[in-house]
Parts: sequence; structure tokens; C-alpha cells
Amino acid sequence: MNFFEILNNKAKADGIAKRISGGIIINDRGEVLLLKRKSDDFMGGILELPSGNVEIDEKIEEGLIREVKEETNLNVTGIGMFVNTFDYLSRSGKKSRQFNFEIFVKDVSNIFLTEHDEYVWLTVEDIRRNDNITDEVKYAIEIFIYNKRKNIEDGKHAETI
Repeated sequence: MNFFEILNNKAKADGIAKRISGGIIINDRGEVLLLKRKSDDFMGGILELPSGNVEIDEKIEEGLIREVKEETNLNVTGIGMFVNTFDYLSRSGKKSRQFNFEIFVKDVSNIFLTEHDEYVWLTVEDIRRNDNITDEVKYAIEIFIYNKRKNIEDGKHAETI
């Protein structure tokens, strides 16, 4: 059993009805990509990670790659560290779990939105001060940044944030 299967099995055991995969994408300036939900959508106007529903017959990682492509036109070249999960009730009242991962993309200059009003690149400080980002997304980004910095300190990565 691989890690993604463990996550999936835990979600089933917890009674999760909807699985969502979310990706943290960082540009070369250390900014995080966030997408603004359409104003007439569920939780309209909030900024969120590129994310979306994992289909019933789809693996979590497959849903992540597909959703990032659908929402942003970006091609995922790799999935990095697992960041965290958070649970919430969907618009239809289904218990939902979002699985968040660091993801790498080929080129961030070719973003084309299909389901959101706009996108922004924000620094961690900007994210901390922004009231249009849920606490759950802020928490995921804080975990990501902490782990990234810790790995750098431990000499595991040459990248900087």
C-alpha cells in the first residue's frame, strides 16, 4: 500500500464523502499561487489553492494533476511533500476532505483560468494579512513553509523560500 492509498483509506474510515486534492505552487520569487473563487460560487470571493474534486474511480494524485491542469492550464511535473488535510462541509452538505501537496509545474507564465475570476501570487506575509483566505488554507501554507525551511536548514534541499 502506498502513501496515497493510506490517505484514501483513512478518508473512507472517517466517513469522508468527497475527496479534494489541492496543490501549493511556488514561483521563483517564493510567492504562492492562489485562485479567487467566482463571486456567485460556493464561498465566492475567497482565495484558495488550485484544487478540485477527486473522481470516484480516480487516485488522489491523479485528481491533483488533472484539477491543476483544468483550473490553471499548468502542467504538473512532480508532486513534492504532503502538507496536510482539512475537512469541511461542501455546498451540498457532504463531509469533504482536502489533501494538500507541494507541486511542481513546468512553467508558471502560462496560467489560463477556467473556474476562477483571477489569480494572484502572494508572499507568506501577504497571505497572513489577507482576510479573503480561509484559516485552513493559511494553516496549510504555514505548514508548507515551515517544513520547507526546516528541510533547507537540515541540508535536504538547495531551494530557498
